[in-house]
Amino acid sequence: MNLKYKISIFNVITRLLLIVILWFALPFIVEKIIYENTNKILVEKKYKFIKNLNTKEIHDFLIAKDTSEIYGSFSTLHNEFIQIEQVKNVVKKNKDIFFDDKRIIENEKLDYRILRYQFDYLNTNYQLEIGSSIKQINDLKSSLHFFIMIMFLILSIMTFLIDNYYIVFLMRPLKEIVETKIKLINNPEKFNPIPIETSSKEFAALDLALNKMMLRILELFKKEKEFIGNVSHELMTPISILKNRFENLIQNQSLNDNAVDKISDSLNTLDAMKKVINNLLLISRIDNKLYQTNELIHFKEITSNLLENFEDRIENKKLKITLKVQNEFKFYGNKSLIQVLLSNILSNSIKFNKIYGNILIFDEFVEDKYVLTIVDSGIGMNEEQVSRIFNRFTRINFEQEGQGIGLAIVDSIANLHNISINVISQIKTGTTISLKFPEIEKVN
Repeated sequence: MNLKYKISIFNVITRLLLIVILWFALPFIVEKIIYENTNKILVEKKYKFIKNLNTKEIHDFLIAKDTSEIYGSFSTLHNEFIQIEQVKNVVKKNKDIFFDDKRIIENEKLDYRILRYQFDYLNTNYQLEIGSSIKQINDLKSSLHFFIMIMFLILSIMTFLIDNYYIVFLMRPLKEIVETKIKLINNPEKFNPIPIETSSKEFAALDLALNKMMLRILELFKKEKEFIGNVSHELMTPISILKNRFENLIQNQSLNDNAVDKISDSLNTLDAMKKVINNLLLISRIDNKLYQTNELIHFKEITSNLLENFEDRIENKKLKITLKVQNEFKFYGNKSLIQVLLSNILSNSIKFNKIYGNILIFDEFVEDKYVLTIVDSGIGMNEEQVSRIFNRFTRINFEQEGQGIGLAIVDSIANLHNISINVISQIKTGTTISLKFPEIEKVN
């Protein structure tokens, strides 16, 4: 996953975590704020009421002698009430007491937030209670809770978008480094050493280090090409000379049979050595991209020609060949190398197959990618053997002839053409090798 997406996901998770925390904590915070504000309003109403004690209506009640009477006033919707009565015992004089309780107003029992205040007026003790409906408080709490959460959600989305835009802007130099430099490590000749424009010291240091490394690799790459050419000449020339001498020597009529056999063995050894060197040089040239890959390749034609070339070997093992390469697929690569790749795979399918066995060759499109598959009914391999088949000089079956380098060549050719190889095998059942090609362009 890209670093940009990892940071974005982290931002989303942290914001969701904050929203969850706020969802549970906010009601208590809002409730505390609202209650404190309500208490403040109740206190202001108390001061206003005390200030107006000398009004006629309230004054007439205060100077009355009937202590059983209670002065009361309430709003039309019963959201608020004011109540005052005479008391004999004063518990907390001139002190505000806040509590929640029920009150009956016009035969309706309601919950209120109440301020209780006991005071002395004209040498008489009174108790004042001012209430505000809790329902109104709860409605306000729910409204504030909802409003704050919506605002926080909007702010979270806005900050996420801003952060994401900033992350894209901040990571742009790294993206350029990956796209224009790191992805070209396997193709150093196309490397562009021009520094990436960035204000971040870390990215600038990374870019500088990559430039130095790639220039060094390019230098070594050129030297390796020169070495391959020199080695090719230096190794093949003495082998050819020895082979010619042995061939001339074997024509000598004075040699006995024992000497002829020894010379023949030496010739066979030289041929094997020459084949190994040629294969190693082939792998080296492929890995160093010394081959052009701009030829148009038709797989139906190549597979048909290969089957004709292997006709004698197929007949010897009485194999049944089924060819179902039907899709036309336009692919550009090196035709000779693709022939070598398919030839080595098909050769193994024949070599390790059983008498009267089967070989199926078919093609298909999987997820818009062209896939060519070769299935045989041979001896098969276990998982450990499958994991080693593309290593150089690895021979799964030592009773068979070969240097164990054929599939290493297949792997190098596949890497050159960006072909993915998938191998599925089972002991005594057979092996399936699928080649998935990197691009698709169907021929009309």
